[in-house]
Amino acid sequence: MSEIDLDAAVRAGILDATTRERLIAFTSENSAAASVDRAGPDEESFRLLTGFNDIFVTIAIGLVLFAISSLGGRITPILGSGLVAAAGWGLAEYFTRIRRMALPSIVLLLAFVGGVFGTVLAVTTGGSSLGAETQGSLGVVAAAAAAAIAAYLHWRRFMVPITVAAGAAAVGGTVLATVAALMPVSPDLLLVLVLFAGLATFALAMSFDMRDRARVTRWTDVAFWLHLLAAPAIIHPVFALAGLLRGNPAPGAAVAVIGVYAGLTLVALAIDRRALLVSALAYVVYAIQSLVVSGGALDMSLALTALVLGSFLVLLSAAWRPIRARVLAMLPVGLTARLPVVTV
Repeated sequence: MSEIDLDAAVRAGILDATTRERLIAFTSENSAAASVDRAGPDEESFRLLTGFNDIFVTIAIGLVLFAISSLGGRITPILGSGLVAAAGWGLAEYFTRIRRMALPSIVLLLAFVGGVFGTVLAVTTGGSSLGAETQGSLGVVAAAAAAAIAAYLHWRRFMVPITVAAGAAAVGGTVLATVAALMPVSPDLLLVLVLFAGLATFALAMSFDMRDRARVTRWTDVAFWLHLLAAPAIIHPVFALAGLLRGNPAPGAAVAVIGVYAGLTLVALAIDRRALLVSALAYVVYAIQSLVVSGGALDMSLALTALVLGSFLVLLSAAWRPIRARVLAMLPVGLTARLPVVTV
């Protein structure tokens, strides 16, 4: 039965609204469990598309949001951002709450939170670039805090998995902007603060992962988006502080980066999340290429780098489960009992 059929049953008095929601949750979790039985939790699946109609609806929503943002912005930036936030919430009442469409729900969540951020920023800065410069970071603090509250309210209403990551990003932005407003912040200190924010987000992601070791509920999707947010916030400061981004890195720094990536690989295997590896990919490509160039193979540096890293990732993806089983076997039993299960 489709959700439209269930809605009709509620209107006819055959089901009540609470039973309808419980039935949908039950069938969704059963479907997820069946897919895990077929593929195993190590496949790290998450819901992004329910069909091509998701793409069609997303394009339509994007056109509407662009139009109202542009038209409202011609009057005042406050109106443009406010209309986007209002449309994001209003459209979510149908496409998220009733239709439960995955990709449109993500776009509408980002539109709502981003619209609230833009509206508050425009209000606190007077709606002009000059006002934004004079008000400075205080306006960013207020806007980021408002975005965090907006994400919380959206979560309470719609419970879209990416909402928690959006809220975490807003909270992290609020903290960073507050620190920048209260004291001068050097680039290195800012990187350290971003690193701590990334580690805090990673810890939050792991708390959701531990709630669903078999990865059959919505908590695994929440954790996925949090890991996707945490990974670059951890990786970029580490590699930047190591000097990888300051011109041509020394061979020692490049080797250290590769060593860090090896450590990240072990962590990714242990927690069964590939976001860390994907986020660090560009940095490792740069590090390996610099080593190849220093070895004199300038013309073939990019091809050799792609060959080395691509071969490693292909082998890792092909043997992910048995390698992960070996990694977990080396960890304490008390720790592995809280990590996602492994199937070989």
